[in-house]
Amino acid sequence: MRFETFIAKRYLISKHKVNFITIISFLSIAGITIGVAALIVVLSVFNGFGSLVTSFFVSFDPDVRIQIINPDLNFHISDYRNQFEEIKDIKSYSPFVSGKVLAVLGRETQVINLKGITENSGETIYDIKKNIMFGKYNLSESDGIPRVLIGLRLADRLESLIGDTLTLISPSGIENVITETSLPKMQTFIVGGIYNSNNNEYDANYIFCALQPAQSLLGYNTRIQGIDFRLNNSRESNSVKEKLTRFLDKNNFAVYTWYDFHRELYTVMQIERWTAYIILSLIIAVASFNILGSLSMSVIEKKRDIGILRSMGTEEKSIIRIFMFEGLFIGLLGTVLGSILGYFICFLQLAYKIYPLDPTQYKMDALPMELRVSDFFFIAGVSMLLSFLAALFPARRAAKVNQIEAIKWE
Repeated sequence: MRFETFIAKRYLISKHKVNFITIISFLSIAGITIGVAALIVVLSVFNGFGSLVTSFFVSFDPDVRIQIINPDLNFHISDYRNQFEEIKDIKSYSPFVSGKVLAVLGRETQVINLKGITENSGETIYDIKKNIMFGKYNLSESDGIPRVLIGLRLADRLESLIGDTLTLISPSGIENVITETSLPKMQTFIVGGIYNSNNNEYDANYIFCALQPAQSLLGYNTRIQGIDFRLNNSRESNSVKEKLTRFLDKNNFAVYTWYDFHRELYTVMQIERWTAYIILSLIIAVASFNILGSLSMSVIEKKRDIGILRSMGTEEKSIIRIFMFEGLFIGLLGTVLGSILGYFICFLQLAYKIYPLDPTQYKMDALPMELRVSDFFFIAGVSMLLSFLAALFPARRAAKVNQIEAIKWE
């Protein structure tokens, strides 16, 4: 093995003059370097955006949700408390109700989502408490009037301030309103806090209040709509979902994960990621064709050397290894240089933010990046595989050189 690698290094490095084959080899190294670096940078950007989007969603969405799909079910959390506590990945859980209501403040009206939650869930399940910008996180009543928490964008649309009185009108029982000319359900609330989740969907469309007033307004009485769960590790959401579905009746309950809530968005992001990966891999593929070309010409140039080696008793496998190693050296050098270049660019962006963004428009001050070791191994593996395949044909061709024809004029 040392014999083959020594000759391969001599063919690749110890060039007495720069010729066309040498130039093609350098182009191959440069092409692989650029391709690997581009892949690392682009995938790191996709990772950064993906993690950022997930953090925005997961902060107000639960990791796992149990939805009651049978409205006639007499459900009590205490009936399943033991089963919930047996699942070690569950950190906390809490009941909720939600529904569409009409928010009225002065002359301004907005159709929004009202969500009733327990007092402590705003910290243990959702990140509402730490995202309060104005006012305080408080869902208790003030002089008999319950408080609500509204998003920053919704507060701007309603021209609402802390302490304003907000009227919510529910469509619950709208049939009775039409047929019996009775008034629809409505409830007065006091704006106790304004939050900013960095998620436009929540900031513009969601109002949070205590569980009991929401149950009354939305017509749930003492029933709940479902249970939200926060896990110790959100990546275990699918595992927890499987464990919950084992003892929950599928005719009465539906179980969702944070991924299920935004499946379409994450699917589009995955398609974009793979499309970028395939397109940028073409750079490495083109560089691999250069390896095939340079090695093919090297076989022709070294035909005499091959004949001498074969006449000295060198086996075909050794000849194949010599040119395979030469191609793999080119691929390895390009992969290493590309990895160094790619990670250096990522380091500059993470440390010095060389590509800044407007935080008022993009909710971030610089292009997000996230380095993953798995991406490095995946990119390096594909790069070396393409280099291996490109070197295979010329190496086999070198082994088939007729040694008598190669040295008969020497």
